[in-house]
Amino acid sequence: MRAAVFTSFGGPEVMQVMEVPDPHAGPGQIRVRVKAAGVQHYDCAIRGGWTPSYGVTVNFPQIPGNEFAGVIDEVGAGVTGFSIGSEVLGFAILNCYAEYVVVGADQIVEKPKTMTWEEAGGLTGNGQGASIALTAIGVKPGDTVFINGAAGSLGSIAVQLAKASGAKKVIGTASETNHDFIRSLGAIPVTYEQGLADRLRKIAPEGIDCAFDTAGGEGLHAAVELIADKKRICTFFAYDLIEELGLRVVRGERSAARLAELVDLHTQGKLRLHIRQIFPLDRAGDAHRAIESRHGRGKIVLKID
Repeated sequence: MRAAVFTSFGGPEVMQVMEVPDPHAGPGQIRVRVKAAGVQHYDCAIRGGWTPSYGVTVNFPQIPGNEFAGVIDEVGAGVTGFSIGSEVLGFAILNCYAEYVVVGADQIVEKPKTMTWEEAGGLTGNGQGASIALTAIGVKPGDTVFINGAAGSLGSIAVQLAKASGAKKVIGTASETNHDFIRSLGAIPVTYEQGLADRLRKIAPEGIDCAFDTAGGEGLHAAVELIADKKRICTFFAYDLIEELGLRVVRGERSAARLAELVDLHTQGKLRLHIRQIFPLDRAGDAHRAIESRHGRGKIVLKID
C-alpha cells in the first residue's frame, strides 16, 4: 500500500510517500481502507522526535497519523457489530496516513451519512481532545467559558461543545480575520494582545468560570489572573508553564463511547468541523507545514482515496 512516512526525525521535509506492506486484521481487529486522515500537531511532534510518555515506539519507516475515516474491508475473528463495507471513523496512535489502517474494533464508530469523509477523518483527535478538556474543567449550564485560540480545529470544537453543555456565555480569542467565524459558532470574539484580561472583564463583568487554552501567551495568563479555581483551567499548549502557573496536567482516554457522543452532536447539528485545507497523500509534508504555521481556522485533512 502507499503511505506517507518518515525515515528519520526532522522537519516536514522528511515526509515522503512510499510503498509499505499491507497490514491485515487480526482477532478483534478490523482493517479500514482510508478515505481521509486528519493532521494534528501531535503527528508533527512525533515526526520531529518527541516521544510521548505512554510508550509510543517509532519504527522507521514510520507512518504518522492518529485519526481516520474509511470503509471496512477486512474483519478479524471475534468482531461483532461491524462488517465489510461499513463506513466508519476512528482513532489510533500512529499509522493513519496510509491506504489501509488496522485498529481494534473498539476504536471505531459508524460514520453517519450526513458527515463528509473529510469531517469524519478530522473529528476524532481534536474532537475527543476538546471533550476531555471541557470535562476536566467541569463546564456546566450557566457557566461563562473562555477558549484561548478559538479559531483552530481544537478551539472551534471546544467552543461548540461548551455551547452544547449549556454554557451561558463563551468567549474566544482569535485574530480579527476570524472574528466572524467565532461569532458563527456562537461565541464572543476577542483579540489577543496585551490588556486582554481587562477586555475580558468588560465582556464578562459577572466573571469567567473556566478556561481552556490552546494557544498560550497572553490568553493563558489572563485566564490564570481571572479564574480563582485553577482546577478549572486547562492548557493543551503551554505544558512548560503548568507547574509555574499552578495548573494541573489533564489527561484522558479516547474511546468509542466518547467519539459516538461527538458524532451524535454532529447529527443533531450542534457540532460542525470547518475544513481549512485538504491535501493529497503525497503532500503530507506540506500539510505539516500548514498546521505548524499555527495560522488559519479549522482542520487540515489528508485525502487518501
